Amino acid sequence: MLSRTAENLYWLARYVERAEYLARTIDATLRVTALPAAYIGKTNEWDSALLTAGVAESFYQTHEEANEHNVVDYLSFSADNPSSIRNCIEAARLNSRSVRTALTSEMWDTINSAWIELQEVWNKGASTREELAKFLRFVQETSLRFDGSAYRTMLRNDAYWFSRLGLHLERADNTARILDVKYHVLLPEEEHVGGPLDFYQWSSILRSVSALTAYHWVYRETLKPWLVADLLILNGTLPRSLASCYENLVRNLDQIGVAYGRQGPAQRHARGIRNRLEHSNMNDIFQHGVHEFIQEFISDNSRLGEIITKQYLI
Repeated sequence: MLSRTAENLYWLARYVERAEYLARTIDATLRVTALPAAYIGKTNEWDSALLTAGVAESFYQTHEEANEHNVVDYLSFSADNPSSIRNCIEAARLNSRSVRTALTSEMWDTINSAWIELQEVWNKGASTREELAKFLRFVQETSLRFDGSAYRTMLRNDAYWFSRLGLHLERADNTARILDVKYHVLLPEEEHVGGPLDFYQWSSILRSVSALTAYHWVYRETLKPWLVADLLILNGTLPRSLASCYENLVRNLDQIGVAYGRQGPAQRHARGIRNRLEHSNMNDIFQHGVHEFIQEFISDNSRLGEIITKQYLI
C-alpha cells in the first residue's frame, strides 16, 4: 500500500473518532451543568471541557470567557478550531475522497452523507438546546455507522489495519485526557472525594465514554474514583479503556508487520506500553500518582503516533 493511502485511512479514522468524542464531551458537560448548583459546586465545567479537548490555549486567544455558548460553538462549529466537530468531519471527508477506492461503498456513503448534512442542515450551527442535542446525536450516529460499516464490510488487509490504528490511538488519547482532567483539574481542593460533586462528575465522565452501565455491570457498587480509574485504564473488556486500545493497537501492528515481512519500532513501542498496562495495578498507580501516570501515558501514546508516521506514513 502507498504510504499516502495508509496515511489518509489512518487520519480518516482518527478524525471520525475525535468528532464523536467531542460530541460526547459536550453532551456530558451539558448534563452536569443542568444540575442544581449545590451538586456541581463552583467549578466551571465548560473550562474543563476545553481542557479535556486539549484546546483551552487556542480558545482563550480569541475568547475571554468559557461559557456554554462560546465553548459549544468553538468545539462544534468554529472554523478557527482545527479540532472542531465541523472541521473533523470535513477533514474526514477530504481524506475519504483521497482513498475512495480503498473504502467500501457503505463507509463512503456514511462520511459523504454526514458532510452533506453538515453543509445543508448545520451550516449555521445550533441555536437552541434541542437543536444542539440533535446535532450531537447526528455526530455520534455518524461515527457509529462508520465504525460499524468498516467492521462489517472491509477486507482484513492493510487498509483495515491502518484505519484501526488511527481509531485506537485516538481513542486511547481521548480516554486518558478526560481521566487526567478529572483527577488534576475538576475536583476542587476543598471538596471531599465521594461527595455529591465528585459523584456527578464521575457520572459525566463515564457517560462521555459510554461506560456508566458497564461500570455497574463490572463492579456492582456506587461510583468510586479508584474503580472508575481501574475500569478506564486497566479493564481490557471495556472497548474504550487504555488496556483495550493497546491490545488492539498491538494486534493490528503485528498484522501489518506480518503482511510487510518485518517488525519495527512501532511494534516494539506499542508492546512496551501494553506490557506496562498489563503489569500495573491501581494501588501502584495511585501511589505513583494518577496524574503522573496518565501524563506519561499520553506522552508515550503521542510518541507511538510519531513512530507509526515515520515507519509507515512518510
